[in-house]
Amino acid sequence: MYSNDWVVNVDKLTYAGNLESLAGVANNERYLFERVDICNRAEVDRVLAQHQPDAIMHLAAESHVDRSIDGPAEFIQTNIVGTYNLLEATRQYWQALEAKKKANFRFHHISTDEVYGDLPHPSETPNAEQHLFTEQTAYAPSSPYSASKASSDHLVRAWQRTYGLPVLVTNCSNNYGPYHFPEKLIPLVILNALEGKSLPIYGKGDQIRDWLYVEDHARALYKVVTEGKPGETYNIGGYNEKQNIEVVHSICDILQQLRPKASSYREQITFVQDRPGHDRRYAIDASKIQRELGWQPEETFETGIRKTVQWYLDNLEWCRRVQDGSYQRERLGQL
Repeated sequence: MYSNDWVVNVDKLTYAGNLESLAGVANNERYLFERVDICNRAEVDRVLAQHQPDAIMHLAAESHVDRSIDGPAEFIQTNIVGTYNLLEATRQYWQALEAKKKANFRFHHISTDEVYGDLPHPSETPNAEQHLFTEQTAYAPSSPYSASKASSDHLVRAWQRTYGLPVLVTNCSNNYGPYHFPEKLIPLVILNALEGKSLPIYGKGDQIRDWLYVEDHARALYKVVTEGKPGETYNIGGYNEKQNIEVVHSICDILQQLRPKASSYREQITFVQDRPGHDRRYAIDASKIQRELGWQPEETFETGIRKTVQWYLDNLEWCRRVQDGSYQRERLGQL
């Protein structure tokens, strides 16, 4: 996907922020980087005044559920307070725009399917597969992370209803693909498997998630911010419902083909106590964005997971630098 847009990337660079992931675009004349915390109102105001954006895509968030259980404060601060701060700075900026630019401006808030809670599981409910998250599904968040994202969604919609700010909201399913931080399930399993470590699976591994390849998600986000109708919500899913244990089995089998070893990678699987409040099933109905904006995923889970495993095998040095923390130490000299 190519365009003539300029992109200003605003990032606090927390533990999950890695400048090495931007090497492919860092020298592009249409790309700019700003190390800014969205909770810092003065800096957000500066960025808006300096770069004069036509649209804002708000992806900034703390996102790891386990971390939110162990320490929810950062999630409240970034996901709720930070969103409020960004909305207020944007409202002030938008209200001062000249008429044509003001009419075309968009604030696109990117959220998660976890705000909806969970769905019936096939092992417990007949015809469970007929139950999907839609844009009208009531919110029922289960973790501090999903509660903080639900809160930010409500703030965004309130700023549209109260102040007329032209907002768009998208709720996506589980992303996967290149550059995924190694604490997440798929990269964690790949790297642990290669290192001969155990592959821990919560509970019985029968939790179901819908998986969305990251490049498919990027195409959908661009569609929404350029063609979506202000005030609307669009659910973005991959139509790839898989039990966690199926995902791990797929990774093990692909690794066995690409990096064969005497024993099966599946032998490294271990089952651990389930996460508190672990949602049983997520599944998105993405028919609205397909019908109204013409988007649909290009990758199946089978093609996407093979590409993902191959990327990690080809980029083990990137992984090593994330795992040993050197990417954080050395980035200080790059800013």
